[in-house]
Amino acid sequence: METGLDAIDSARHAGPEAGNDAGRHAGFTQLPDPSPDVFTAPLKRPAHVAADWIEPAQHAYGADENAVWDDLFARQMKVLPGRAASAFMAGLDKLDLGRGGVPDFGRLSAELGALTGWSVVPVPMLIPDHVFFWHLANRRFPAGNFIRSRENFDYIEEPDVFHDVFGHVPMLTDPTFADYMQAYGRAGWKAMRHNRLKALGALYWYTVEFGLVEEAGGLRAYGAGILSGPSEVVFALEAQSPNRIYLNVDRVMRTDYVIDDLQPTYFVIESLADLYHQTVERDFDRLYRGLGPGFTYANTAVIDIDNVHTRGTLEYHLRGGRASGARPV
Repeated sequence: METGLDAIDSARHAGPEAGNDAGRHAGFTQLPDPSPDVFTAPLKRPAHVAADWIEPAQHAYGADENAVWDDLFARQMKVLPGRAASAFMAGLDKLDLGRGGVPDFGRLSAELGALTGWSVVPVPMLIPDHVFFWHLANRRFPAGNFIRSRENFDYIEEPDVFHDVFGHVPMLTDPTFADYMQAYGRAGWKAMRHNRLKALGALYWYTVEFGLVEEAGGLRAYGAGILSGPSEVVFALEAQSPNRIYLNVDRVMRTDYVIDDLQPTYFVIESLADLYHQTVERDFDRLYRGLGPGFTYANTAVIDIDNVHTRGTLEYHLRGGRASGARPV
């Protein structure tokens, strides 16, 4: 009998590889439960949300909250032109995210759905891995249903609506990246079955959150963690400190990462199609059987197999990083 995990694994092989239409419309209508031998972080579900963790409605943002969005948007648009990936900048234009205030998810989902079949759904907080994967597999992007305060304007620990919508959603207007994200959601269930969520999380971190892409004009950022903050986009592309290494999926999934500071290392893709094919065509069953439960490589490492774009000085991190007040050079 086919289990929920097996159904998702088998559907993955009939999805994006079978062409855009199959990848775009094949979904999983019922949320499967992970088996008891799968290890996941325990998160307490708020009483007002169902098993899918979707909020009953998008938050009604007030004038002050909408002003925070507008100010964050304006700040990013001073630094992103010439640094953000062309697909991201095109997505901003297609969705007109700067029309004023926090975007309405209904309108946003209708416009995004017409482009790539994706929608945006409000969630109260970080959600369990298996729920997150299920939403991605069904071409739904979960977005935090709150926005940061003025006191947390520069940095917020938990992703808010600005990070999730401004940082992530424009890339979902690109058909290739949209299919990659769905394939990632499907692959999540396989990682859970092998208890290798840390490894798959590193892939998400170094691509979806902090990825760089090589374009005709030079390196550009496509990762939401870079694009939604003013300092990291300059550091990632122009500083001498970080390593910039071409993506190797096996290597990346063995690499630790930094969650509360600028990254010591960024991974570069040659194109969005390169990212898609490197991941969707990889035999993850075989990869997971060879992975240990922890990371093999430090986030500062450059190893023999690396195809290095830029070997950094690591000065910022050797001086102690953000906690020491080091200048991001």
